[in-house]
Amino acid sequence: MDGRYNVLFLCTGNSARSIMAEAILNRKGRPTFTAYSAGSHPAGAVRPEALKQLSLAHLPTDGLRSKNWDEFAQPGAPRLDFVFTVCDNAAKEICPVWPGQPMTAHWGVPDPAAVADTPEQIERAFREAFMILDRRISLFLCLPIASLDKLAIKKEIDRIGKEMPAESAKRAPN
Repeated sequence: MDGRYNVLFLCTGNSARSIMAEAILNRKGRPTFTAYSAGSHPAGAVRPEALKQLSLAHLPTDGLRSKNWDEFAQPGAPRLDFVFTVCDNAAKEICPVWPGQPMTAHWGVPDPAAVADTPEQIERAFREAFMILDRRISLFLCLPIASLDKLAIKKEIDRIGKEMPAESAKRAPN
């Protein structure tokens, strides 16, 4: 791997989780990482609750948009080094062939957009999704990618997808 990496985060609607992941990695991973996001069936708009979480974290939201994953399989698309699915539905779908034969992993995060309770519970769901993504991206950025072989990197990115923040782990069913 050459020291500069392109990462694509995938979700079905590309309106919340993958958008938040894109913004987090673009801030925390610069200049080594460039993040993108897309969806298999994009919603066409970014959820305002996701934008609120990003704003609360002082992350830029300019240019974030819901887009189809086909954009990244076209000629001239960025060569991808990593592709992470952040929703279970996208992980089960047949993905396009990505330029660059990227390493892939599933980093499933509960869908905050599926929460239909009180405004406080909806905000909590978006905050928790943001925290899970932020934690996983931080772990990913700690990997000595340049000095690991592909098998070791694959093992680590798969392991990161199983990581849960302490607060979420306490509520996880046994």
